[in-house]
Amino acid sequence: MSKAMGEVLLEANAVAKHFGGVKALRDVSLTIRRGEVYGLIGPNGAGKTTFFNCMTGLYVPDGGGFMFNGTPLVADAPHQAAERGIARTFQNIRLFGNMTALENVMVGRHVRTKAGVVGAMLHTPATRNEEAAIRQRAIDLLHYVRIEDRAEDLAKNLSYGDQRRLEIARALATEPSLLCLDEPAAGMNATETEALRDLIEGIRRDGTTILLIEHDVKLVMGLCDRVAVLDYGALVIEDVPAVVQKDQRVIEAYLGA
Repeated sequence: MSKAMGEVLLEANAVAKHFGGVKALRDVSLTIRRGEVYGLIGPNGAGKTTFFNCMTGLYVPDGGGFMFNGTPLVADAPHQAAERGIARTFQNIRLFGNMTALENVMVGRHVRTKAGVVGAMLHTPATRNEEAAIRQRAIDLLHYVRIEDRAEDLAKNLSYGDQRRLEIARALATEPSLLCLDEPAAGMNATETEALRDLIEGIRRDGTTILLIEHDVKLVMGLCDRVAVLDYGALVIEDVPAVVQKDQRVIEAYLGA
């Protein structure tokens, strides 16, 4: 696992989010460096998914903001974040169940397509070529996540682990610089979790930075270059795993004795 990372890719500056009287995020500031696997952990309700949602356009922060690739990140909708190069999966799987695995991944290419309405209606050569390229890229991504043999199966008929892999393939179809994974190992057995770890390491080796929310502490501490801990919406610590695991505040709030 590389400890020498590149320049800052994403910077969160005093990000705050309130829901009535509940302060889900309390001035959270952190930095994610290009090329690393960055873990975001904490107890249930700590604000981890809220942070994802603020970053990817599902929520509008009530304070603070984000810098991405050196410029302000203004995402009022998820597709705008995807266009900037941020893709995500969800804690609860969100696939198109009555579409095939291949079709689900092809949908992920939407933000990178160039054909307009006219081209689609007339089915011009350029449109046909682009459609063929999209299909081939989707096939390649299914192979990448090792479910190419399920390409023509409906997403709802896939096993839980394969659905998780399919969601990652669809996110990768947007060609992200930053891939945000929200509890990808939830519900997986030990064999599936180890395969997921191999996949995440491969994605990082191929040049994509990863932000990981995960409750599997062993997976996080063995995989991530740095880890941030949230508790009651506030940042407790941001450091390398060895330091985080020994921090008394983290032990009391999350890890336990």
